[in-house]
Amino acid sequence: MSRPDVVIYHNPACGTSRDTLALLRDKGVEPTVVEYLKVGWTKEQLQDLAERSEGGIRGLLRDRGSRAAELGLTDPATSEEAILAAMILDPALVNRPIVATAKGAALCRPAERVVHLL
Repeated sequence: MSRPDVVIYHNPACGTSRDTLALLRDKGVEPTVVEYLKVGWTKEQLQDLAERSEGGIRGLLRDRGSRAAELGLTDPATSEEAILAAMILDPALVNRPIVATAKGAALCRPAERVVHLL
């Protein structure tokens, strides 16, 4: 069943993202799928997801396999505003998959983290 109240910010090239989407579907949930690398992010989207998840903006930053360290974004002195601005300019700096439901939002690494959002 389609669930517009469940959104997955998805990267189809990522195994964990594919696993999370498959797990949602195995649970009978057809989420709204947002391929964020294609559509990008808005400041409001990222702020909302950060507020609704446990780790805030820094918790959404993808440090492995991205340019985050090279850009100085992993430095504790870097402001969240600077991290947020960089994520908007380069969507690949956002870790994935992120799932949002009425219960909150979470970076679903591992994929099984999605279960507590349903």
